[in-house]
Amino acid sequence: MIDSPNPAPTGGRTPAEPAPLLVAVARGIALVVVVPVRLAWEVVAAIGRCLHRWLLAPVGRFLDRWLLRPLGWLLRTLLWVPLCWLGRSLAWLLRTLVWVPLVWLARGLAWLARTVVWMPLAWLAYHLLWVPLRWLGRLLAPLGRLLVAGLLTVGRWLLAVGRVLLDAAAWAWRTAGRLLWWCYALTLRPFVLAAGWLWRHAVRPVGRAVAAAWRATVSPVARWLRRSVLDPVRQATRETLTALGLRR
Repeated sequence: MIDSPNPAPTGGRTPAEPAPLLVAVARGIALVVVVPVRLAWEVVAAIGRCLHRWLLAPVGRFLDRWLLRPLGWLLRTLLWVPLCWLGRSLAWLLRTLVWVPLVWLARGLAWLARTVVWMPLAWLAYHLLWVPLRWLGRLLAPLGRLLVAGLLTVGRWLLAVGRVLLDAAAWAWRTAGRLLWWCYALTLRPFVLAAGWLWRHAVRPVGRAVAAAWRATVSPVARWLRRSVLDPVRQATRETLTALGLRR
């Protein structure tokens, strides 16, 4: 260790080193605290070893020898072995009395179905249906081809005729529209135009003049008659009827 250039006046010890008296006091306190704990630990450990040696181990050996082993032997002899034998017996019985007969019955039924039902039906279907139908198909094939060719020819002819008829109907529709428009333009249109001119230049101005004259003459007179004559007469009549008790 490299000495400090300015040593402290403590007899050669550095300031970081603890005093021997402080170390001794700390060790004494630790010893006083730890010794009871260690003593209690050793007592507990000794008691545990004694219990294990003189109580738990003998009891365990006793239970293993006189209880667990006999009980295991009894369970194996009286329960497990009979159950295993019973399971093997039941399996043999199920295989011998159920599975094998069922397999044999299924194979027999399959053979019967194939031999008695399927093969006769297949033979009948082949000879009574397929062979006649195949012969009929070969016989009718030329007629079918001729029929198909005829249908195609008729279809093409009908399509051509339909196209011609549609074109003729479209031309007739357009021509009729033009004819109707010319008929309207040469006959009704002048009357419509004349009626519109008369309405705009004769009927509408006369109507406006009549309406203005009505508002200027008849309407004020009617309002005056209603306020000056009719309303007083109506009020007097109502009061008279009320006074006579003929109206409430």
